[in-house]
Amino acid sequence: MSKRILIIEDEDSIRDILSYSLTKEGFIIHQAASGSEGLRLMERERPDLVLLDLMLPDMSGFDICKRLSVQWKVPVMMITAKSDMLDKVLGMELGADDYITKPFDIREVVVRIRAIFRRIDLISETVEKRAFDVVRLGRHIEIRKDEREVLRNGERAGLTNKEYDLLLFLATNPHKVFTRSELLDKVWGFEFAGDTRTVDIHVQRIRKKLDQSDSEMSIIETVFGVGYKMNAPVQP
Repeated sequence: MSKRILIIEDEDSIRDILSYSLTKEGFIIHQAASGSEGLRLMERERPDLVLLDLMLPDMSGFDICKRLSVQWKVPVMMITAKSDMLDKVLGMELGADDYITKPFDIREVVVRIRAIFRRIDLISETVEKRAFDVVRLGRHIEIRKDEREVLRNGERAGLTNKEYDLLLFLATNPHKVFTRSELLDKVWGFEFAGDTRTVDIHVQRIRKKLDQSDSEMSIIETVFGVGYKMNAPVQP
């Protein structure tokens, strides 16, 4: 089945180039020229990936990125005219999977999109090898694969798309230690054009949302000088 991509971009020429080229590659394309229109299409069409311009006329691309990641957990590729690394890092921390900078080579865009889908398929295949739909971490946390949702004490924890992917990957490999670089490669699926602090930030946010206030032990353990591992007991 063809993957569906939503393009949220206010520049007609860029939106048309992306739509034409990606349609030729076999993708089903939906287009929006504003953030509000993009969110309406997101609700109606439920695409498999979103190409999101950060500089939109009506809404902040960063706010949309966070909403897409938390509410729908859809992969997001940012489109930005800015070369400032802080913008790119902030977008990644809010849940984006990748970014492209204008002007871009459409061939690179296609390669990066396919890489995101391959990473998602690989994570899904790895998890499906274990025959359960719900992963329990200790007594208080549930990962519901079908819903891509995490519950803490029976309530939604509000993890972003990337926080969910990172938690699920560690839970699928309990007690195995991964370096930050390995986690970037396995979870983000490409060579991150920055430093590994984005992993630390995601781990901190997962801990804040999931750790029990009365517990001295975090579900994700820091292995000093190496990286991280899943510390909570994992049960199907």
